Amino acid sequence: MDSVKHNPDILTCLANLSADEVFTPPKLATAVLDLLPPELFRRPNATFLDPVCKSGVFLREIARRLNEGLRDQLPDDQARIDHILMKQVFGLAITELTALLSRRSVYCSKKADGRFSIATKFERAEGNIRLPLSKHDWNANGRCNACGASRSEYDRDDALEAYAYPFVHGVDPQEIFGMKFDVIVGNPPYQMSDGGGTGSSARPLYHTFVEQAKKLEPRFLAMIVPSRWFTGGKGLDNFRKEMLGDDRIRKIVDYADSRECFPGVDIAGGVNYFLWERDRRGPCEVTSIAGPRREVSIRQLDELDAFVRDATTLSVVKKTRATHRSFLSSLCSARKPFGLDSKARPTHEGDLTLVSSESTGAFPSSRVTAGTELIHRWKVFVSKASSDHGGQADKSGKRKVFARVMTAAPGVVCSESYLAIGPFDSEQEATNTVSFLTTRVVRYLVAATLYTQNITRERFGFVPNLPMFRRWTDPDLYKELNLDETEISHVEATIRPWGEVE
Repeated sequence: MDSVKHNPDILTCLANLSADEVFTPPKLATAVLDLLPPELFRRPNATFLDPVCKSGVFLREIARRLNEGLRDQLPDDQARIDHILMKQVFGLAITELTALLSRRSVYCSKKADGRFSIATKFERAEGNIRLPLSKHDWNANGRCNACGASRSEYDRDDALEAYAYPFVHGVDPQEIFGMKFDVIVGNPPYQMSDGGGTGSSARPLYHTFVEQAKKLEPRFLAMIVPSRWFTGGKGLDNFRKEMLGDDRIRKIVDYADSRECFPGVDIAGGVNYFLWERDRRGPCEVTSIAGPRREVSIRQLDELDAFVRDATTLSVVKKTRATHRSFLSSLCSARKPFGLDSKARPTHEGDLTLVSSESTGAFPSSRVTAGTELIHRWKVFVSKASSDHGGQADKSGKRKVFARVMTAAPGVVCSESYLAIGPFDSEQEATNTVSFLTTRVVRYLVAATLYTQNITRERFGFVPNLPMFRRWTDPDLYKELNLDETEISHVEATIRPWGEVE
């Protein structure tokens, strides 16, 4: 039997630069480009820009499609290739390394004008994949005005990579290449260290690339970004509002587990890619993918303050909001319910009891700076860190959501490791609240917009504030919210029973 030769795509074999600069697998790049109208690739004057080139996979796939689409109009192979690479396909690299990789992918040579390049007309080694000089714009607080990078970490010698990505540091590709672009597509860097916390703090960066791309007003914009913007958060609240209110976003394809897009890369909250069209407005087609489940819905993105991933969950949320006016977020504390950070620990003596992430013991009331209305009342503590990593389900496709839920008697306080819900007039009300919070329905409603590890007060914004003089069960809540069989099945398929062994 003749042996079958297998020639793997080298771009599927690249190791990622980091969890923040992730190479795009060819299969994913193809899926993103499939969002674009096919006729674009039959136009000899259509122009394409990847402003965040890493491996060159987008430009390579675009060139391949143009090569097929223009075959009849430009029948000479070499003339067609030269036309595409010189007049239609353009890129800005993010580092010197990615510039070389991208040129190798697109031109089959690290030098566009080299002897091995498939292009024959270039007179400069860079071709149309450039790495313009760009620098951070440091402010008095030691951070870059453009990207928020920490000066202590990124103010480096010119011989070292400073990660001042050209596209968001004052470089205008329209000036560099002398044209406007019909299509902008890419997978931008996701975040940048800002020097906060213990040095591991980072701020989102990907939204600045999206915002900058929109300013260039291409006909089409398609990018891959983390899904954490669905609910806002650090540096993302304005971006979330702008995105949800933009009816030019025509398609979103969302993956709850980033590893389904990027094998081996775990991005908390999942990832999504979207299509923005300058000249078309209307509802958005949302495709939500979580393991084997795939749901497609057509909807207005701004119907709620936060974005709910799948259509079934959205239906449950709408029923809840239609029939209830008060929600549990009104009883939930902000972070640091009692003004104590996560490092707070019990002391040898004190008039209160402190619950921290590691231990429980005596604590002086003189060190409590907030939450005085809760101190001497019954309440419930909920762990701030989710049981699920970044909103991901377990191997069975189910989530637990809360790591710990407990009653707290008068005189008991907690560190930043917990949120406090209350106050309540009796121990029975607090006990019933624990039962309520641990139902599948309540955890399902919290999980509806929980895309990160940290649970905040806002995540309780879809949970109805019901009277706690009685004990609530899931069957009670199915009836209370008027859920149908499809919705009940979805709740039970995605949320584990409380106390079930993992």
